[in-house]
Amino acid sequence: MIRVMLVDDHKIVREALSSVLEKEADIEVAGQAGDGATALELVGRLRPQVIVMDIALPDISGIEVTRRVLAVQPEIRVLALSTYFDRRIVTQTLEAGATGYVNKAAGRDELLQGIRALAAGKPYLCQEIAAMLVKSPTGNDEFGGEAKLGRRELEVLQLLVDGHTSAKIAERLHIATSTVEVHRRNIMRKLNLHSVAELTKYAIREGLISA
Repeated sequence: MIRVMLVDDHKIVREALSSVLEKEADIEVAGQAGDGATALELVGRLRPQVIVMDIALPDISGIEVTRRVLAVQPEIRVLALSTYFDRRIVTQTLEAGATGYVNKAAGRDELLQGIRALAAGKPYLCQEIAAMLVKSPTGNDEFGGEAKLGRRELEVLQLLVDGHTSAKIAERLHIATSTVEVHRRNIMRKLNLHSVAELTKYAIREGLISA
């Protein structure tokens, strides 16, 4: 059972989210908070696995609440749920330690996917946020400095971060396993990274996450 805590300053939003989540057999709403101070007070007692966190709270921002919660309980996963569609805000939220971000305009299915992904230890961005983060203002793919990944390399990277083996990636992309390994080596060389763990950290920081 995934214990979820809801943090949003609008009661009607919390009630709607709670109604959606309580219909899922594998999810339990452990508690709710309408502001940052209450969230910080409750989190130690409720011990949720996942916090669904609004960014625009009336007292302390959701970004700061995320930072404070994870400083004390790093095992908790924070899924930001916000109307903000701004690269800077999303980046700050991920840097604070959130491992998921879903726009409030996204559908119910994406919210549920996000909660389950975080509970399983995987990062998650909804499609709109992921698409925004992997594009520079000029519309070109942006991958840290001079490193430029091709479309296929991006697909392989996203699947690696999602935990797929080379064989599974080959099957999904309809290419040879040896080709996947070549892409994997090229990705690590271009990004100067040496393990899937490092790739995952990079993906969280840069938003290169399978939607």
